[in-house]
Amino acid sequence: MATTPVPGGSPAPAAPTGRATTTRRPRVGVVKFASCDGCQLTLLDCEDELLAVAGAFEIADFREASSSVLGGPFDLALVEGSITTAEDRERIRAIRANAKRLVTIGACATSGGIQALRNFVPAFEEFRRAVYARPEYVAGLATSTPIRDHVAVDLELRGCPISKAQLLEVIGAFLGDRRPDLPTESVCAECKRRGQVCVVVARGMPCLGPVTQTGCGAICPRFHRGCYGCFGPAERANLTAELVQLETLGLSEAARRNVFATFNANAPEFRAVHAPSAPPPEARR
Repeated sequence: MATTPVPGGSPAPAAPTGRATTTRRPRVGVVKFASCDGCQLTLLDCEDELLAVAGAFEIADFREASSSVLGGPFDLALVEGSITTAEDRERIRAIRANAKRLVTIGACATSGGIQALRNFVPAFEEFRRAVYARPEYVAGLATSTPIRDHVAVDLELRGCPISKAQLLEVIGAFLGDRRPDLPTESVCAECKRRGQVCVVVARGMPCLGPVTQTGCGAICPRFHRGCYGCFGPAERANLTAELVQLETLGLSEAARRNVFATFNANAPEFRAVHAPSAPPPEARR
């Protein structure tokens, strides 16, 4: 049987020659919750591979790209964004019920995103009144939580935004019915492979590279900036050693905590550092 290359390097069976056959393409839905749309745009940014992706799937719902919406059920649902309203909480359950596989994409979907800073505000209503001119028109929960807190998730793809290469690897693995090959090492390992001079050692800059999962290509250290933790905590991250290093660089206790209060502030490992006494988000729902 001949094979047709697909994104991610995995071949998918092609129709045998000599007779007419119809092979159903997997149906994919790309759906959004509370987010900036950047991770959906990563798919559209796959310029050289986009036609191959469109040919391999029936894109049933991708409102960032098309107003044509066929709806579920989906063989694969790519979900961006966090849950911040009661309506979204019900919607993600309906999507899960209509999806064979569900993959969350981006920091918002995998940890709650930058908007999860609301989780650590003691008086959320006061916070809302300070931000919005007419807070009575803004319906929302007191928390921003990842998708996995509400439904079963088959795979989480981290990043703010996600990596195009990793997204294509996930798509290719789905088509090839295999486990995706995704890195779990720290950004420091990426810097070493690239021969990048350490910004902590050479410039005395705070950097979360030692405790952050790689995936960005170490883009911030390459431009002489410390890592901001966009891809969330790495496996077996030594946060105690990281805090000692930040103190050595002269950061106050408050500054050391704030370093972790960004895109993945609600990730359990980072939350334990910058808000150790805060109740878990589920206690405020």
